[in-house]
Amino acid sequence: MEQIAPYKPIHKVRIVTAASLFDGHDAAINIMRRIIQSTGVEVIHLGHDRSVEEVVNCAIQEDANAIAMTSYQGGHNEYFKYMFDLLKEKGASHIKIFGGGGGVILPEEIKDLMDYGITRIYSPDDGRELGLQGMINDLVKTADYPSPSLILPKGKEIADSLKEKSINTIARLISFAENQHDEFDRLFSPLGKLKGDSTPVLGITGTGGAGKSSLVDELVRRFLIDFPNKTVGLISVDPSKRKTGGALLGDRIRMNAINNSRVYMRSLATRQSNLALSKYVNEAVQVLKAAEFDLIILETSGIGQSDTEIIEHSDTSLYVMTPEFGAATQLEKIDMLDFADLVAINKFDKRGALDAIRDVKKQYMRNNNLWDVHMDDMPIFGTIASQFNDPGMNTLYKRIMDKLVEKTGADLKSSMEITKEMSEKIFVIPPSRVRYLSEISESNRAYDKKVENQVVVAQKLYGIYQTILSLIESESNSSLRGTKQSLLLKSGLDSDEILSLDSTRDDKEFIKLLLAQFDKVKLNFDPLNWEIILNWNEKVQRYKNPMYTFKVRGKEINIETHSESLSHSQIPKISLPKYQAWGDLLRWNLQENVPGEFPFASGLYPFKRTGEDPTRMFAGEGGPERTNRRFHYVSLGMDAKRLSTAFDSVTLYGNDPGIRPDIYGKIGNAGVSICCLDDAKKLYSGFDLSHAMTSVSMTINGPAPMLLGFFMNAAIDQNCEKYIKEHKLEKQVEAKFKEIYDSKGLDRPVYQGGLPEGNNGLGLMLLGLTGDMILPADVYQQIKTETLSQVRGTVQADILKEDQAQNTCIFSTEFALRLMGDVQEYFIEKQVRNFYSVSISGYHIAEAGANPITQLALTLSNGFTYVEYYLSRGMDINKFGPNLSFFFSNGIDPEYSVIGRVARKIWAKAMKYKYGANPRAQMLKYHIQTSGRSLHAQEIDFNDIRTTLQALYAINDNCNSLHTNAYDEAITTPTEESVRRAMAIQLIINKELGLTKNENPIQGAFIIEELTDLVEEAVLTEFDRITERGGVLGAMETMYQRSKIQEESLYYETLKHNGEFPIIGVNTFLSSKGSPTIQPAEVIRATEEEKQYQIQTKELLNKANPDKVVEQITILQEAAVQNENLFDKLMEATKFCSLGQITEALFKVGGQYRRNM
Repeated sequence: MEQIAPYKPIHKVRIVTAASLFDGHDAAINIMRRIIQSTGVEVIHLGHDRSVEEVVNCAIQEDANAIAMTSYQGGHNEYFKYMFDLLKEKGASHIKIFGGGGGVILPEEIKDLMDYGITRIYSPDDGRELGLQGMINDLVKTADYPSPSLILPKGKEIADSLKEKSINTIARLISFAENQHDEFDRLFSPLGKLKGDSTPVLGITGTGGAGKSSLVDELVRRFLIDFPNKTVGLISVDPSKRKTGGALLGDRIRMNAINNSRVYMRSLATRQSNLALSKYVNEAVQVLKAAEFDLIILETSGIGQSDTEIIEHSDTSLYVMTPEFGAATQLEKIDMLDFADLVAINKFDKRGALDAIRDVKKQYMRNNNLWDVHMDDMPIFGTIASQFNDPGMNTLYKRIMDKLVEKTGADLKSSMEITKEMSEKIFVIPPSRVRYLSEISESNRAYDKKVENQVVVAQKLYGIYQTILSLIESESNSSLRGTKQSLLLKSGLDSDEILSLDSTRDDKEFIKLLLAQFDKVKLNFDPLNWEIILNWNEKVQRYKNPMYTFKVRGKEINIETHSESLSHSQIPKISLPKYQAWGDLLRWNLQENVPGEFPFASGLYPFKRTGEDPTRMFAGEGGPERTNRRFHYVSLGMDAKRLSTAFDSVTLYGNDPGIRPDIYGKIGNAGVSICCLDDAKKLYSGFDLSHAMTSVSMTINGPAPMLLGFFMNAAIDQNCEKYIKEHKLEKQVEAKFKEIYDSKGLDRPVYQGGLPEGNNGLGLMLLGLTGDMILPADVYQQIKTETLSQVRGTVQADILKEDQAQNTCIFSTEFALRLMGDVQEYFIEKQVRNFYSVSISGYHIAEAGANPITQLALTLSNGFTYVEYYLSRGMDINKFGPNLSFFFSNGIDPEYSVIGRVARKIWAKAMKYKYGANPRAQMLKYHIQTSGRSLHAQEIDFNDIRTTLQALYAINDNCNSLHTNAYDEAITTPTEESVRRAMAIQLIINKELGLTKNENPIQGAFIIEELTDLVEEAVLTEFDRITERGGVLGAMETMYQRSKIQEESLYYETLKHNGEFPIIGVNTFLSSKGSPTIQPAEVIRATEEEKQYQIQTKELLNKANPDKVVEQITILQEAAVQNENLFDKLMEATKFCSLGQITEALFKVGGQYRRNM
């Protein structure tokens, strides 16, 4: 592989990078922006889920040369065109647009977009041909041009344009100051003394990584609330790299508050070494003063101990540090403690924070001779900027504003009220429990060690026993050969029986010695283990008998133990080892055991459920009606309806469908559009959601509680509908429709188009209404209670893996976890036993590039984090344990053959011995989806072969449910034909493959046992590594998980690229045409009618009960502030409010997710 030299830009090039969505796109754009940076470019990185307006405003404010985006199927055409139009509309059509999005952007779409005016869209084949660096060289070279001249509207003076805060004028003047100083002087110096000269400047400086950007974001958020009509200008400086000249201008990514018309932000690179500020900062400040902003905030790059440059440019200065400054003597060296007006000790949740604030106050007192000032009145504040509505941040903001008024007399008197509280971390995991993962490792290893010790004892006992048997056996007494059970008693060997035998006459003394030795050794043997040996033959017999009987929740179940092959052989469903020695038997029983018994290595239940294969029906596209039709099509004639739902990205991010092009384009693409209760009713109509053979899985994250509310209410209203029909109450329904819809001239909500085969219309009677509007309160309550106890399914909702890999987070992590805890508490209170409150997902960790061991370790560690969090909220492990489930990806690596069994073993041992949970909570239930990462866009037919092998891994390992990916998913939304093929894969394995008649086929294989031990130990070792970093949440703060995943992803991609890791039809065994990327024959996209209808549905909902919406939103926000259970309130709010209304309301009380680099 020949290395391509990076292009060297002639001008200072600035590029904005972002992803319009999430998942791999976020990882991909991160890799791209690194290469763009190292090619000598100043990169303003915005991260994932950015709207067109955010990206365009950023590009204009930053006076960028170009925008480089990764977009996703469906929404990309509208997204890129809207970006082009918006740039044009805002007078910035010189900014070039580059994009990519993998094979989902079709060649004809690329042509159409480039004809429209998009500079270039790169296809996967471009990447293969040019290489990464070659592609970036092409991009940077095209974007390498000088700042265009400043064109003002006719008759406009520069001063007027600045006063009107024209972003284009402000941005261009700052660029001229940086790049063409003569031009800046020519335009700016004639303006002379300006009115805005008195604008106060707040200078913020501090050490690198102290959290300055998050802190500035929190200050701006408070400023905008405090002063509804004032404006703020930000200048943020980041260091340039001396080696390449590139720079990562990374402050914007951390800021949510700046997406506001009253805020202007400009990032500057230092462009010289060893300084924390750009030499053009002064000019930039002058430009913002000329624009008459009410406040200017200037933030430096991270500084060392001796840097105080900021004070020359600001009226009031704030120094931001963390408690981790080393010994107190280090404070004597920090120059800023002499000059700063205020000091913030951010990340105040770190160890030693209280000591740190005491030491800093003392040092500040010494430096400024404030001996007569009380310690509490020192301008030193502990803050946790990353925490929503932190009291320390409130105090700091108020003191900053007071100081600005005091020093400059500016009209910025803050009316914000502050409390006396100090910054205090709202701990998800109590600090005393931070070692939980290592405690689990220690507990599990102790169990394994104990097993090995007991095995040694059992082998000794077996040896003594065999010696005794050899002495008492004679030719005439051969029946005693083997393991003679009648000689074994609960207390040990039946010594009376043995000594009374004729054959023992000659060796009585010796036998007495052996019996005494047996009893002595048995003192070290656990009585429960002796039970196992005592009952082994009986256990074997139970599986040999034609029928096996066991009880589930008091109900007796009889199952046939064998099935007959076409050759009339009796194939056992469970095959047991033929060991004789007690040590081997004991090890097998304690570390493997039969399915349904601890440690559940081979499965959770004694036998698989008859009539319910692990097959899932997967769908999600267009409006709810289209997905409903797909569900009915793929499940027709199957007893069990196991529906797996994918949602579009509008829904995933908690938005409502709307006409804004970048939202409009995504409606119903790559998932189904669901924004309200009526959508959920239509989506699952014709499926009885309370039936024992129906289960629904929803792949949703941030807005999971809202979608769960829609689902639960849809299920309740189905049962209300049954009651209405049974009691002939249809007239009351009609009257309600007239009252709410007809009287206001509104259309009644309807299911678009005819019902598909298999849909009996259940769930559609009450579209636009809810059962409690029709039925008496007591009847409705009764139906609600019964429904909640019957529904089966899961909602994904795993917020931790979001921050580690997928990024469809919308709320702050603490608030998102609190919502999940509220759901679980509600489930316990309402006895929701068959629905999983969270599906803890490794799938997205694997999709982002993690190897199987990392996937398993991170997923289980996330699972145990929920356990610890729920315990800290006072929930009972036996009540919430059964509501947790898991979701793994199954690739083709060797470790995937044991991923399920290892997960079950680790979970069961920890839950039993570390947490003392009951058997039901010890069972780890998991869903498997075959790997999306091993679906390739070349030779897509070969994907089915990989999927088949992965499905075989999963079924052999006794997974609880399985979703097989469609072979064309690498290039498009799956078609009906490809989905049927994907389902056929597992149906053929389950119904036709003879060996699957046996339910523990991999047990007893040497390699499986070896891999099980190897992976189990590797996971426990990873637990210890995470503990060293402060547990899962501590590791997330330093982005340990994310870095690890990206490293492993790059390793795989490198081996794939250079051919060391052979992939058939991708990098080896290519076709005569070179196996190019396949173009889909059929592209599934949402239709215009579907998009329009989804918008109408939302608008109709908003018009039907406007007063109820306001009322419910107020109740919801109040509950959040008062720390009440939010899901309880959401169950009501989801009856009237749309998804977007709820999301917006909760942002205000729970905080928005802050993106990471």
